[in-house]
Amino acid sequence: MSTQKRRQDIRNIAIIAHVDHGKTTLVDALLRQTGAYTFKEGEVTVMDSNPLEKERGITIFSKNASLRYKDTLFNIVDTPGHADFGSEVERILKMVDGVLLLVDAFEGPMPQTKFVLKKSLELHLRPILVINKIDRPNCRPHEVADQTFDLFVELNATNEQLDFPIVYASGKEGWATLDLEKKSSDMCPLLDTVIKHVPPPLADVDLPFQMLITMLDYDSYVGRIAVGRIFCGEIRLGEQMALVKLDGQIKRGKATRILKCQGLKRVEVGQAEAGEIVSMAGIEDVMVGETLASADDPKALPPLTIDEPTISMEFSHNTSPLAGKDGGKFLTSRHIRERLDHEAMVNVGIRVEPVAGGERYKVSGRGELHLAILIETMRREGYELEVSRPRVILKNADGEVYEPVEELIVEVEPEYQGAVMQNLGERKAELKDMKNSTVGTVRMEFLIASRAFFGFRSEFLTMTRGTGMMYQNFYEYERFKGEIPSRISGVLVAHEPGRAVAYALWGLQERGEIFIDPGDDIYEGMIVGVNNKGHDLVVNAIREKKLTNMRSSGSDEAIQLIPPREMTLEFALEFIEDDELVEVTPKNIRLRKRYLKENERRSKSRKIN
Repeated sequence: MSTQKRRQDIRNIAIIAHVDHGKTTLVDALLRQTGAYTFKEGEVTVMDSNPLEKERGITIFSKNASLRYKDTLFNIVDTPGHADFGSEVERILKMVDGVLLLVDAFEGPMPQTKFVLKKSLELHLRPILVINKIDRPNCRPHEVADQTFDLFVELNATNEQLDFPIVYASGKEGWATLDLEKKSSDMCPLLDTVIKHVPPPLADVDLPFQMLITMLDYDSYVGRIAVGRIFCGEIRLGEQMALVKLDGQIKRGKATRILKCQGLKRVEVGQAEAGEIVSMAGIEDVMVGETLASADDPKALPPLTIDEPTISMEFSHNTSPLAGKDGGKFLTSRHIRERLDHEAMVNVGIRVEPVAGGERYKVSGRGELHLAILIETMRREGYELEVSRPRVILKNADGEVYEPVEELIVEVEPEYQGAVMQNLGERKAELKDMKNSTVGTVRMEFLIASRAFFGFRSEFLTMTRGTGMMYQNFYEYERFKGEIPSRISGVLVAHEPGRAVAYALWGLQERGEIFIDPGDDIYEGMIVGVNNKGHDLVVNAIREKKLTNMRSSGSDEAIQLIPPREMTLEFALEFIEDDELVEVTPKNIRLRKRYLKENERRSKSRKIN
């Protein structure tokens, strides 16, 4: 075997960070600096092209771009910062040789910073610390650098990894510097640091062709497209190649299209060589983690290792009386199954299994947000479905039951500290650390069972009047922590179908929060509000005011209704109990009982008790 060589003209890097620490904005600055992309007036975060990403302001899907600087091709991968999308991070890191670890100059390392850094250190990637948002008021770059070094030590970084270079930057203003005393006007110091410290990719074109598939795309003209890095060899357009499946099977085909990134665009090329990140079509049955190899010597590369899912939910087609009336195009269980199978194919963090005894599917993922994004994507594509309450995935080992535990960091004003600690104490959370921050808030770190975390987010926002900050990250599996109190309030359940009437809702709102507006379509078994007394109550939400021939003082005054809660998918998934479902359509999100008829609910309750 010939000695492996390095491609000195290429640097493959990933940008990793906690949510909202400025990854995508920094990529904008690099693209603008090198002229790789022509920005329109006011255009920002061009890598976040998905509508959901633009709305939420976070990166959900990994994407690549390329740029040229000093005769060196930079292949840059922007990765999600949220741990729920960890499967995106894990597979992307297989394509690169170094990482830019972005840390906010004010906030410092956060839970997801620890998560993404741990993954990159395990792969022995060379890190460069970028302390971003230097332009922020009250930033503390030197203190943040020390905190990040402590994090490296905690994660058992090697001596070489601990000797990381530090770059100070403002992605928003488009400059970077190696010394805070020396101002800079552009991103050149960061690009020069990458060339100097990130090793060129190992690449030998004389070895047989091998490419690890880390992402999938689809084109209606050419079919499934495999995206990944070529580790050795070369491939030409029209050349025969082999697909080595995860089970060892070999399928053959030829390269019908080869694409490389230029800026944010993909352009067709005639050949690709080792060290490059490319997209390739030609074999339809490709999956993430498999290897495209030489037809003459088909050998597999080591497969990707992805962390196990921790949360599962049941998906089904919409069975409510309002199914098909909200503009949905895909209404059957077959449509749901095909869409979930497609998602499992391109998203290795998702698992889909049929549920015995019905047209339901158990969908497992890395976290509540991971599955919520899938549901939101499906409803925007025209699917109507109903989903169950999220459940944690338990493990059995040595006769013991283990459950997933989250690392939770909350930052609140001092006056809300007691209420937050009391709430988390009731959920059996364990306080790890507590300290005052430099801006007068209290920062607390907890370990909390994932199932105890359900519903906390909305309560936390209420307790802190919307001022609290909260971040969570999967920690590890620990022994089952026993029973944890669930929702203490009951619900108001509609008694019969029709349109909600303002007079009826006016009479119900003193019982608890209302979820619907006057004039909304409702059906028997639909949840229309909260019953603060703690038990479920069947109500008549279509009752109209009886007319009489007598006038009384105040009888004709206008009805004053409290605005109902705006129903969001995140609130709905956190709120429901085991006997309830979330109905999701392109236009509405509704809550309902699993069994719509009151006598059915009573019958099931008697059987359980």
